[in-house]
Amino acid sequence: MPPQSSAAISPRPRAWLSWSSGKDSAWALHVVRQSGEFDVVALLTTVNLTHSRVAMHAVREELLDQQAAAAGLPLVKIPIPSPCPNDVYERAMAEAMAAARSQGVRHMIFGDLFLEDIRAYRERNLASCNMIPIFPLWKIDTRRLAGEMLAGGLEAYLTCVDPRKLAPEFAGRKFDRALLRDLPAAVDPCGENGEFHTFTCAGPMFLRPIAVRLGVVVERDAFVFADLLPADSAGVASGASPV
Repeated sequence: MPPQSSAAISPRPRAWLSWSSGKDSAWALHVVRQSGEFDVVALLTTVNLTHSRVAMHAVREELLDQQAAAAGLPLVKIPIPSPCPNDVYERAMAEAMAAARSQGVRHMIFGDLFLEDIRAYRERNLASCNMIPIFPLWKIDTRRLAGEMLAGGLEAYLTCVDPRKLAPEFAGRKFDRALLRDLPAAVDPCGENGEFHTFTCAGPMFLRPIAVRLGVVVERDAFVFADLLPADSAGVASGASPV
Protein backbone atom coordinates (compact mmCIF):
# COMPACT_ATOMS: atom_id res chain seq x y z
CA MET A 1 0.00 0.00 0.00
CA PRO A 2 1.46 3.42 -0.94
CA PRO A 3 2.15 5.78 1.94
CA GLN A 4 -0.52 8.38 2.68
CA SER A 5 0.23 11.94 1.65
CA SER A 6 0.81 14.47 4.42
CA ALA A 7 -2.42 16.21 3.32
CA ALA A 8 -4.35 12.99 3.89
CA ILE A 9 -3.11 12.50 7.43
CA SER A 10 -2.89 16.15 8.52
CA PRO A 11 -6.11 17.96 9.47
CA ARG A 12 -6.72 21.44 8.16
CA PRO A 13 -5.67 24.23 10.53
CA ARG A 14 -8.50 25.26 12.82
CA ALA A 15 -9.52 28.91 12.65
CA TRP A 16 -11.90 31.42 14.15
CA LEU A 17 -13.38 34.12 11.94
CA SER A 18 -13.89 37.72 13.02
CA TRP A 19 -17.61 38.25 12.38
CA SER A 20 -18.92 41.81 12.12
CA SER A 21 -22.39 40.70 10.90
CA GLY A 22 -21.62 42.50 7.63
CA LYS A 23 -20.97 41.46 4.06
CA ASP A 24 -17.15 41.40 4.14
CA SER A 25 -16.83 38.95 7.03
CA ALA A 26 -19.66 36.87 5.57
CA TRP A 27 -17.95 36.71 2.18
CA ALA A 28 -14.61 35.90 3.84
CA LEU A 29 -16.30 32.88 5.42
CA HIS A 30 -17.60 31.79 2.03
CA VAL A 31 -14.22 32.23 0.33
CA VAL A 32 -12.34 30.33 3.04
CA ARG A 33 -14.82 27.49 2.97
CA GLN A 34 -14.51 27.28 -0.80
CA SER A 35 -10.72 27.16 -0.62
CA GLY A 36 -10.75 24.37 1.95
CA GLU A 37 -7.51 25.70 3.41
CA PHE A 38 -8.85 26.23 6.94
CA ASP A 39 -11.45 24.61 9.14
CA VAL A 40 -13.51 27.51 10.50
CA VAL A 41 -14.81 26.29 13.84
CA ALA A 42 -16.30 29.47 15.36
CA LEU A 43 -17.28 33.08 14.72
CA LEU A 44 -16.02 35.87 17.00
CA THR A 45 -17.99 39.09 17.51
CA THR A 46 -17.68 42.12 19.78
CA VAL A 47 -21.02 43.05 21.33
CA ASN A 48 -21.89 46.40 22.87
CA LEU A 49 -22.75 45.67 26.50
CA THR A 50 -24.99 48.71 26.90
CA HIS A 51 -27.29 48.04 23.95
CA SER A 52 -26.81 44.30 23.25
CA ARG A 53 -25.85 45.05 19.68
CA VAL A 54 -22.91 44.29 17.40
CA ALA A 55 -20.32 47.02 17.90
CA MET A 56 -20.50 49.73 15.20
CA HIS A 57 -22.90 47.81 12.96
CA ALA A 58 -25.63 48.22 15.60
CA VAL A 59 -27.20 44.87 14.72
CA ARG A 60 -29.45 43.33 17.34
CA GLU A 61 -27.96 40.40 19.21
CA GLU A 62 -30.97 38.28 18.27
CA LEU A 63 -30.14 38.71 14.57
CA LEU A 64 -26.47 38.02 15.25
CA ASP A 65 -27.47 34.72 16.85
CA GLN A 66 -29.59 33.87 13.81
CA GLN A 67 -26.61 34.51 11.54
CA ALA A 68 -24.40 32.12 13.49
CA ALA A 69 -27.10 29.45 13.41
CA ALA A 70 -27.55 29.95 9.66
CA ALA A 71 -23.79 29.66 9.19
CA GLY A 72 -23.81 26.43 11.21
CA LEU A 73 -21.13 27.70 13.59
CA PRO A 74 -20.83 28.46 17.29
CA LEU A 75 -20.57 32.14 18.17
CA VAL A 76 -18.04 33.55 20.62
CA LYS A 77 -19.19 36.93 21.91
CA ILE A 78 -16.82 39.50 23.40
CA PRO A 79 -18.81 41.98 25.53
CA ILE A 80 -17.33 45.48 25.45
CA PRO A 81 -18.47 48.79 26.97
CA SER A 82 -19.52 51.83 24.96
CA PRO A 83 -17.35 53.73 24.43
CA CYS A 84 -14.57 51.15 24.64
CA PRO A 85 -10.99 52.28 25.39
CA ASN A 86 -8.30 50.53 23.36
CA ASP A 87 -6.73 48.86 26.38
CA VAL A 88 -10.07 47.35 27.40
CA TYR A 89 -10.68 46.07 23.85
CA GLU A 90 -7.20 44.62 23.53
CA ARG A 91 -7.42 42.89 26.90
CA ALA A 92 -10.76 41.33 25.95
CA MET A 93 -9.35 40.17 22.62
CA ALA A 94 -6.27 38.70 24.29
CA GLU A 95 -8.51 36.68 26.61
CA ALA A 96 -10.51 35.44 23.62
CA MET A 97 -7.33 34.45 21.79
CA ALA A 98 -6.18 32.51 24.84
CA ALA A 99 -9.48 30.63 24.74
CA ALA A 100 -8.97 29.95 21.03
CA ARG A 101 -5.49 28.56 21.59
CA SER A 102 -6.80 26.29 24.33
CA GLN A 103 -9.05 24.75 21.64
CA GLY A 104 -6.20 24.20 19.21
CA VAL A 105 -6.95 27.29 17.14
CA ARG A 106 -3.96 29.27 15.85
CA HIS A 107 -5.51 31.35 13.03
CA MET A 108 -7.92 34.31 12.97
CA ILE A 109 -9.62 35.19 9.70
CA PHE A 110 -10.60 38.77 8.86
CA GLY A 111 -12.63 40.36 6.08
CA ASP A 112 -10.39 43.42 5.77
CA LEU A 113 -9.92 44.67 2.21
CA PHE A 114 -7.16 47.26 1.89
CA LEU A 115 -6.59 49.46 4.96
CA GLU A 116 -2.91 48.94 5.78
CA ASP A 117 -3.10 50.47 9.27
CA ILE A 118 -5.92 48.14 10.32
CA ARG A 119 -4.04 45.11 9.01
CA ALA A 120 -0.84 46.17 10.79
CA TYR A 121 -2.79 46.65 14.04
CA ARG A 122 -4.27 43.15 13.81
CA GLU A 123 -0.92 41.59 12.95
CA ARG A 124 0.81 43.32 15.84
CA ASN A 125 -1.80 42.37 18.44
CA LEU A 126 -2.21 38.78 17.26
CA ALA A 127 1.55 38.28 17.24
CA SER A 128 1.57 39.11 20.94
CA CYS A 129 -1.10 36.41 21.40
CA ASN A 130 0.77 33.79 19.34
CA MET A 131 -2.00 33.84 16.72
CA ILE A 132 -1.77 34.16 12.94
CA PRO A 133 -4.09 36.55 11.04
CA ILE A 134 -5.49 35.54 7.64
CA PHE A 135 -6.90 38.03 5.11
CA PRO A 136 -8.61 36.11 2.27
CA LEU A 137 -10.10 39.24 0.61
CA TRP A 138 -7.00 41.40 0.82
CA LYS A 139 -6.44 43.82 -2.08
CA ILE A 140 -9.24 42.43 -4.23
CA ASP A 141 -10.63 45.33 -6.27
CA THR A 142 -13.65 46.40 -4.23
CA ARG A 143 -15.91 47.15 -7.20
CA ARG A 144 -15.19 43.67 -8.57
CA LEU A 145 -15.62 42.18 -5.11
CA ALA A 146 -19.00 43.86 -4.60
CA GLY A 147 -20.12 42.45 -7.95
CA GLU A 148 -18.93 38.97 -7.04
CA MET A 149 -20.83 39.13 -3.75
CA LEU A 150 -24.09 40.05 -5.48
CA ALA A 151 -23.59 37.53 -8.28
CA GLY A 152 -22.95 34.88 -5.62
CA GLY A 153 -26.30 35.53 -3.94
CA LEU A 154 -25.24 37.67 -0.99
CA GLU A 155 -27.98 39.93 0.38
CA ALA A 156 -27.36 42.68 2.90
CA TYR A 157 -28.72 45.96 4.24
CA LEU A 158 -26.93 49.14 5.27
CA THR A 159 -27.31 49.46 9.04
CA CYS A 160 -24.90 52.32 9.69
CA VAL A 161 -23.93 55.31 7.55
CA ASP A 162 -21.37 58.01 8.20
CA PRO A 163 -23.25 61.14 7.01
CA ARG A 164 -19.94 62.97 6.59
CA LYS A 165 -19.17 60.56 3.74
CA LEU A 166 -22.55 59.33 2.50
CA ALA A 167 -26.07 60.80 2.53
CA PRO A 168 -28.20 59.65 5.51
CA GLU A 169 -30.87 58.41 3.08
CA PHE A 170 -28.67 55.40 2.31
CA ALA A 171 -29.24 53.98 5.81
CA GLY A 172 -31.57 51.01 5.57
CA ARG A 173 -31.10 50.50 1.84
CA LYS A 174 -30.41 47.09 0.41
CA PHE A 175 -26.86 46.42 -0.75
CA ASP A 176 -27.57 45.71 -4.40
CA ARG A 177 -26.63 46.84 -7.89
CA ALA A 178 -28.94 49.84 -7.69
CA LEU A 179 -27.14 51.00 -4.55
CA LEU A 180 -23.75 50.54 -6.21
CA ARG A 181 -24.92 52.71 -9.11
CA ASP A 182 -26.15 55.39 -6.71
CA LEU A 183 -23.02 55.60 -4.58
CA PRO A 184 -20.99 58.80 -5.10
CA ALA A 185 -17.72 58.24 -6.95
CA ALA A 186 -15.70 59.02 -3.81
CA VAL A 187 -17.41 56.27 -1.79
CA ASP A 188 -15.81 52.82 -1.80
CA PRO A 189 -18.24 50.22 -3.23
CA CYS A 190 -17.68 48.04 -0.15
CA GLY A 191 -17.62 50.93 2.34
CA GLU A 192 -14.09 50.01 3.40
CA ASN A 193 -13.27 53.60 4.39
CA GLY A 194 -16.07 53.56 6.96
CA GLU A 195 -18.72 55.10 4.73
CA PHE A 196 -21.24 52.41 5.69
CA HIS A 197 -21.65 49.10 7.52
CA THR A 198 -24.00 46.25 6.69
CA PHE A 199 -25.97 43.25 7.95
CA THR A 200 -25.89 40.11 5.80
CA CYS A 201 -29.19 38.25 5.65
CA ALA A 202 -28.60 35.71 2.87
CA GLY A 203 -25.84 34.17 0.82
CA PRO A 204 -23.85 31.01 0.12
CA MET A 205 -22.30 31.10 3.60
CA PHE A 206 -25.72 30.45 5.15
CA LEU A 207 -27.87 27.34 5.32
CA ARG A 208 -30.98 29.54 5.09
CA PRO A 209 -31.83 33.22 4.70
CA ILE A 210 -32.62 35.47 7.65
CA ALA A 211 -35.87 37.38 7.22
CA VAL A 212 -35.68 40.98 8.45
CA ARG A 213 -37.66 44.19 8.22
CA LEU A 214 -36.63 47.80 8.59
CA GLY A 215 -37.37 49.57 11.86
CA VAL A 216 -36.57 53.13 12.84
CA VAL A 217 -33.72 55.16 11.39
CA VAL A 218 -32.02 57.51 13.84
CA GLU A 219 -29.00 59.77 13.98
CA ARG A 220 -26.83 59.30 17.05
CA ASP A 221 -23.19 59.97 17.95
CA ALA A 222 -22.50 61.45 14.49
CA PHE A 223 -23.75 58.34 12.64
CA VAL A 224 -27.08 57.34 11.08
CA PHE A 225 -28.35 53.92 12.14
CA ALA A 226 -31.07 51.79 10.54
CA ASP A 227 -32.57 49.33 12.99
CA LEU A 228 -33.28 45.91 11.50
CA LEU A 229 -35.78 43.62 13.22
CA PRO A 230 -36.63 39.96 12.76
CA ALA A 231 -39.41 39.80 10.18
CA ASP A 232 -41.73 38.02 12.62
CA SER A 233 -41.11 40.54 15.41
CA ALA A 234 -44.25 42.25 16.70
CA GLY A 235 -42.53 45.57 17.25
CA VAL A 236 -39.69 47.47 18.85
CA ALA A 237 -39.61 46.40 22.47
CA SER A 238 -36.14 45.80 23.84
CA GLY A 239 -32.89 47.25 22.60
CA ALA A 240 -34.83 49.91 20.73
CA SER A 241 -31.95 52.34 20.39
CA PRO A 242 -29.96 51.26 17.33
CA VAL A 243 -26.48 52.17 18.57
